[in-house]
Amino acid sequence: MTIDPLYVFVFLGLFSPGPNVILLTSSGARFGLSASLPHLFGVVVGVGVTAGLTGLGIAALLAQAPMLELVLKVAASLWMLWMAWGLWNSQARKGKAERDRPMTFLEAALFQWVNPKVWAVALAAASAYPGAGGAWAEALRLGSAFSGINLICCLFWTSAGAMLTYLLTTPTAWKVFTRVMALLLGSFSVMVFL
Repeated sequence: MTIDPLYVFVFLGLFSPGPNVILLTSSGARFGLSASLPHLFGVVVGVGVTAGLTGLGIAALLAQAPMLELVLKVAASLWMLWMAWGLWNSQARKGKAERDRPMTFLEAALFQWVNPKVWAVALAAASAYPGAGGAWAEALRLGSAFSGINLICCLFWTSAGAMLTYLLTTPTAWKVFTRVMALLLGSFSVMVFL
């Protein structure tokens, strides 16, 4: 039995650190696995929709509209900086502020529209591993591959974050953890333009 190289590529692309990995690991650590599930499923669905749209040829539309591409990059950068700022100022699970909460399903799904890593992996997968069917078949193939594989990746990273709670037993440890995660997330706001 051979594994479709598309699946290997998608797994490596989505499992490796990026904005979703950082946000889900942080959410798992700060709020626990069950409270982070809406965020997790929002990522899974949003990534699948983004990959599906790539299969329908949205990359060609972006190539023809460089101003739209620039607007998306600026929006992505600002959104990531805003989330990094919130993470930088967040508190430990036990001492979190009342308004501090995990991302909702809709917030996480919409974030994928400006997540540069998801777009990069989806565009690379669509061009490097094209399917034999038409545009709708390609959209379904990419969307289901990305969502299915991403579910496994998201569960891993959110669970890993939830387990970190047992290591982050002091306020200083929490502060170091959230600030490192915020800096990593903030660095992706610059990578959008590379």
